[in-house]
Amino acid sequence: MPTIGVLFYFSKAPRYIPLPFIKAKLFAVVLFTIILPILLFFLLKTTRRVRSIHLDSTKERITPLILNAVIVLLITQRILPINELVELYFFFIGILLSTMACLILAILKFKASIHMIASSGVLMFFIALSIHFSINIIGTIAIFFVIVGALATSRLHMNAHSNIELIIGFFVGLVPQLILLNYWL
Repeated sequence: MPTIGVLFYFSKAPRYIPLPFIKAKLFAVVLFTIILPILLFFLLKTTRRVRSIHLDSTKERITPLILNAVIVLLITQRILPINELVELYFFFIGILLSTMACLILAILKFKASIHMIASSGVLMFFIALSIHFSINIIGTIAIFFVIVGALATSRLHMNAHSNIELIIGFFVGLVPQLILLNYWL
């Protein structure tokens, strides 16, 4: 989801951003948000810190969430600092806050839906970009609402989460992005 947010930002930003800069940032974000987490998952699986990709128990979620928080912190400090792309910086700060909230919930033995956290955070970022850049992306936002609904439905159908876990996950992803709008919108 962070990569989708970054791709969307670069495709909709009405300012000039040099193509080599975009490629470098996208490469770094893909490396840190897709490739590195996959490698870390295999490391955690090998060391038996997790049993499967589903992270069924709250105990299994703690280490991956801590690692994710460190990765997002590195992204905000080294790849997307505040002085380069303020919108993306605060998008990742929102991701960091959502990750920390999910970690706290996992420590308290509550399993919020990480799928809903990620999708609702990106949805709120899309809405904020629409307002910030004064662009009409209602169709994209509507499609993403459908995707979030389909995602929630699939999580219920697979018995991966309860209704309350999905609702809490939705708000854990949405609220930090909403709060951070005051700093960049």
